[in-house]
Formats: sequence, structure tokens, C-alpha cells
Amino acid sequence: MPGSINLAVIGGSGFYEMPGLGGVEEIRIETPFGAPSDAIRVGNLDGRRVAFLARHGRGHSLLPSELPQRANFWALKSLGVRRVLAVSAVGSLDEGYHPGDMAVPAQLIDRTAGQRPATFFGHGVVAHIAMADPFCDSLCSAVAAAARRAGATVSEGATYVVIEGPAFGTRAESHLFRSWGAHIVGMTALPEARLAREAELCYSVLAAVTDYDAWHHDHDAVDAATVFAVLQRNVEMSRAAVRQLVHGLPEGDCTCHTALDAALVTAPEAIDEAARKRLGPILARRLGVLP
Repeated sequence: MPGSINLAVIGGSGFYEMPGLGGVEEIRIETPFGAPSDAIRVGNLDGRRVAFLARHGRGHSLLPSELPQRANFWALKSLGVRRVLAVSAVGSLDEGYHPGDMAVPAQLIDRTAGQRPATFFGHGVVAHIAMADPFCDSLCSAVAAAARRAGATVSEGATYVVIEGPAFGTRAESHLFRSWGAHIVGMTALPEARLAREAELCYSVLAAVTDYDAWHHDHDAVDAATVFAVLQRNVEMSRAAVRQLVHGLPEGDCTCHTALDAALVTAPEAIDEAARKRLGPILARRLGVLP
């Protein structure tokens, strides 16, 4: 039922299941943007209604550049999700962000190749979403508090550089990102953050630090084997943080839930039926389709 799911969790690398999710219904949704990464599992976690989506598929079969992000967020919005926590593995660009720690970023730098579909709009409908602060402040605070209650060492306010991948960066790139004042580097927070804002969803990332990227002189350069060894420990902490979060979600509405009020440029009466169907749940509130 729309409006009945207050939190969706997008599980990143290594986080393919949510233990403790009971009464699970697997929902497969075909969207105008194709199929999501996997079936969305909706169930009860400690008495709260939660949706779970494995970002890369349960067999980890999708590269960051291959993720059907528009389909993922369209589907979550269509189910009545209001808040999204994305759990992601990242590398550290800062001495104070240690492997095994958690970070809740506040800012993004886009270093993707510009080939990832990053908006629901176009084809007759224009919107310019505000992205000065790409994450939901209230959800970020709740996520950081939940991770601390779970026993994690957490840093807030990080700047996250999003690279295209799938290769890890060069040493020169790692040093460049550090010179910009960035703290962590990963491959998935964009276009997730943009699409979440267009869909009027609160969005936060719980970033699990797995390595020191390529810059640290006392550590080997990052490779997949190193990342996944640390990741297994981080996944258990991430799951514990999610269980804490469901008991400490922000109450009430958020400005994220009305983001299109200041963004939609095309007059509602000028939006044709094809666009209304394509953008269904994204524009439903703005067009007065839902109460």
C-alpha cells in the first residue's frame, strides 16, 4: 500500500540479504525504465515495515555503471517508500577514516563519465532539482546515531567522490581527490542521490570504509580481495545499524518530500498522457493524482 513503507534499504557490495526481515513478500516491478536490480523484498523488521533491494543483484552481477538506478527508484517510489538508506563500500582518502569505520557523507563530487542516466525528466517535462545539499540532513543524523548505537566508529559530514569504475583509481587520482578535501571514494552514490531527490525521497548513505584507496604510503594499493575481506566485517555492522535505524527514523514530513515544488518547470497542464504514465509515481503528488 502506498505510504506504508517508511524505509527502504539498498544493500551494496556484500550486503545482499537482510537477516531478520520477516513475512517477506518478493515484488517484481516492471517500470518505464526497465526492471530494477532485483526483486524488492518487503517485510517486517522489528515490527517496522521495510523494503530491501540488493543494488548489484543477489549474485553481484551488475557493475556500478550498469545499475538500473531509474528503475530502482521508480519502483521504490511506486511502493510508497519515503526514506532510502543506501549502504555502500568506499575507500578512505583521509587518515582519520580507517578501514572498518563507517562514514555518513554530506557532500558529493561527480567524477563519473556522464553516461549514467541521471534524471527521470526530459522528453517534454523539465525539472531542475536543487542539489546543493545532496543528502537529507535529518535522515543522515538518524543514520549516524543508529550506527553508533550499533557499536560503529562513525564520521559525519564526509565529502564523497563518485568515480565511474569498475577499476579503482590511480595513485595520481587518489592524491588529486585528497587535495580537493574529499574524504571517501566510491562508485554508486550518483546518480542515486539525484534520482532520490527527483522522486522526493529522503536519501542517506552509510558508507563502509574498506581500504585506503591508492594514496597511503603504509598500505598496499586497493584491490578487490582486500576490499571484500574487510567488507564482510562491515556488512554485519551495517545490518546492526539498520536494525537500530528502524527504531529511530525521523518523524513527520521533510522538505525532501516536496522537492519538486521548486523544481518542476513544465506547467502541469502541458504534461501529456505519455509523460504522466512514464513519470507516474514521481509526479503523482505534484500533479494531484494522490491525496
